[in-house]
Amino acid sequence: MGIQISTPGKVWLVGAGPGDPDLLTLRAARLIMNARLIVHDGLVDPAVLALARPGAELVSVAKRRSRHTMPQDAINALLVREALAGREVVRLKGGDPFIFGRGGEEAEACRAAGVPVEVVPGISAAIGAAAAAQLPLTHRSSASIVSFVAGQCKGLAEQDWTGLAGPGRTLVIYMGVATADAIAEKLIADGLSPAIPVAVIENATRSQMRVLRASLAGLADLIADEQVKSPALIVIGEVCAAHEPAQLRALALEAQS
Repeated sequence: MGIQISTPGKVWLVGAGPGDPDLLTLRAARLIMNARLIVHDGLVDPAVLALARPGAELVSVAKRRSRHTMPQDAINALLVREALAGREVVRLKGGDPFIFGRGGEEAEACRAAGVPVEVVPGISAAIGAAAAAQLPLTHRSSASIVSFVAGQCKGLAEQDWTGLAGPGRTLVIYMGVATADAIAEKLIADGLSPAIPVAVIENATRSQMRVLRASLAGLADLIADEQVKSPALIVIGEVCAAHEPAQLRALALEAQS
């Protein structure tokens, strides 16, 4: 752990939002602009990192499928070590730190080491993507329940998603691009209609945003044919039928302009 000084620094777990720096909270923006050390995820948009002060130390702990630049335990140790050395650390995470961001693990590690930690929430990827695509996750006529699940994790086939999608419900899947075929098979096997509408929102809130639509049965083919890449969210439910295809294309073109 190195030498511990009598007064530790502090760790801020900061949500960087879905991409567009204009969607940062004021508190997040101020912390980024004043930070001397920023430990950031790979999906944090470069435009957000560009807000950092000149000379700030930027440490990437990017994660990709089956390849981690730094294991989570090592990230936890890095945050604790720097704070115990008296430094103030901004841990910058895409979306919100407590929604599939492992912020809970990092906060626990800080508290266990006696390091002061504060969480600064961010607009989650799901909320930001839905807003950018003008796709309501709830709607009085079609959905009163929203569920968030991770599509990239061990034991996907064994997870019980029964009741998470269907009439009156919206299912938002994070990190599901690489496993879309298995996700569709799983949901259909659980009784979900193959014809239920699906939207894929790629690079939400960014200039290259795309909004693509299919049925659940066509989800895997859509992702393959359109060569969808992360970051992308999959939304499943009747709310995805709220726009005609021409409207969705217009939204994508507008985001790119």
